[in-house]
Parts: sequence; structure tokens; C-alpha cells
Amino acid sequence: MTTCHHPSGRIVLDVSHPPTVTEDMTMTAHAPHRGVHEVLELAGSVFGHPRSPDGADLRTGVDLGTATCVVTVVDATGLPVWIDAIRTAAVRDGVVVDFAAASAAATTLRQRAEDVLGVELSTAATAYPPCVGEAESRACRFVLESAGFDEVTLLDEVSAANHALQVIDGVVVDVGGGSTGVGIFRGGDLTELDDRPGGGHHLDLILSGALGVDIAEAEQRKREEPDDAFAAILHPGFERIAHNIADLTRGADDLEVHLAGGALMYPGAAQIISAYLHRPVHTYPHAQLITPLGIAQSST
Repeated sequence: MTTCHHPSGRIVLDVSHPPTVTEDMTMTAHAPHRGVHEVLELAGSVFGHPRSPDGADLRTGVDLGTATCVVTVVDATGLPVWIDAIRTAAVRDGVVVDFAAASAAATTLRQRAEDVLGVELSTAATAYPPCVGEAESRACRFVLESAGFDEVTLLDEVSAANHALQVIDGVVVDVGGGSTGVGIFRGGDLTELDDRPGGGHHLDLILSGALGVDIAEAEQRKREEPDDAFAAILHPGFERIAHNIADLTRGADDLEVHLAGGALMYPGAAQIISAYLHRPVHTYPHAQLITPLGIAQSST
């Protein structure tokens, strides 16, 4: 049963510390001669640096995240040609709380992509967290329509992540800013889908409280200070996420876990989750780009 700094506003996503537990070399359906890791490395390389597309058929994805709005453009083979992002707080846990700000961010990103690539982008996809209500998910569509996209495809974030990862049998976990989405895939089909509160924002809250600083400073120090400087402080937060994964995958203990999202790129996080779950955990480079890439690949 299956049940959303640069002076110009452009930001640079932290892609320098992908953890490694088990390396997965799954081949993508969109680029059969390239492994997932290679495609994600390519995604990291086109962040702010466009690549000449393979053909004229371009597809666009807009990830309306809790902390950032990310636009990804892929070519006909599903390979990324452009990725850009703007920091915004217009969406919280998949719910659009500031429509004007979300629309402005999506509009700016569309226009910048069109200027860089020299093409008009009229269709796009976007995603929402599992179990977000129908009205809230429709709001994501309205944001993209207001940003100038004529046709908008909607899907859940876990399905989007697996569009990029192409897991056949396994658990796909998308850890966003506000929630953790978990999908169970068997034979390539999504059989269970759910989510729980808890993500990158909650980890920042833990660090903020422990250090006695505001959340913005806590996030900045987490990115800039030595790799394992706050591992002990964040350990309970990682275990909370692992507990949520375990709770949402009862009866699927035979399946290995695949992590998407930037919240768990902190060094040691994947190892803590693997030890808690007592099963293999697969990580990927530039994990925060997995869901944005899969959203774009899902666009029609």
C-alpha cells in the first residue's frame, strides 16, 4: 500500500563531505552507461556551471525545500546540465507557508536557467513529502505555475529520489530539512510510503541548544568546523532518524537502506544509522542533489 553566498541570491550547497558506508554502483535507467555515483558527480559539477546538453529536449525540476529552492535541468538522457539554488524559508515540512516568496524564488531560478541555457523552460516537475495532504501538494503545483511553467508534474519526494537511484529492492530514505520520508521498494514497485518529523532543521536545533547559539550560526559552524567536531552532540539526532527508519520499515528488515538528502552527509552519520539498524546502509556523493535530480528526471 502506498499512502513536497552569492550577491545574486545564489547559494553553494555543501558537497564536500559525503559519508561512505557501502558504495552502490546501481546503473540508472536514464543513463545506462553511467553509474549512479558518476551521474551524481556530474550533478555536482554543473551546480552553477552549465554543461552542453545532449539534444534539445530539456526537462526541469523544482525542489521546494525547507531551506532552499533548487532548480535542476536534465537533458533527454536524464543527465544534469544545470543546477542552481536560492535559500528560502517559504516552505515548511512540505507546506507552502509563504506563497509569494516561493513563487519569487522559482521564478528567479527559471529565468536564470533560461538565460544560461538559452532556451525557454515551460514544463517542470516538483515534489512533496510523503503523507502531505492533497491541498498542500497542489499548492506546490500552483507555485510553479505562478513562476511561468505551463505544465507541472507532481510526485512524492521518495519516488523522486528513487527515480535517480533506481533501487529495485531496498529502502529509500529521503531526509529533508523538516522530515524523513521512507519508501519500501520490492521488484521496483513502491509498496510502502510514510514519513516522520525530523531532519536537518532538527539537527540544527540540537546543535543550537548545545552551543547556546542561534540556529543560523549552528548550521554555519556545522558546515565550517572540523569534520567530527560535533559528532557526539549530533549522535542522538542521528539515532532518532534511525529509529524512525526502523519504525517505518517493520517487516522489511531484509532490505538494505539507501540514503538521500543532505542532512545525513555529516561525517559518521551513516555509520551511526547502520549500527542502529544492524543492516547495510548505502550512501552517495552529493546526496543533497539526489531528490532534485530525480524530480527533473520525472518531468514530462
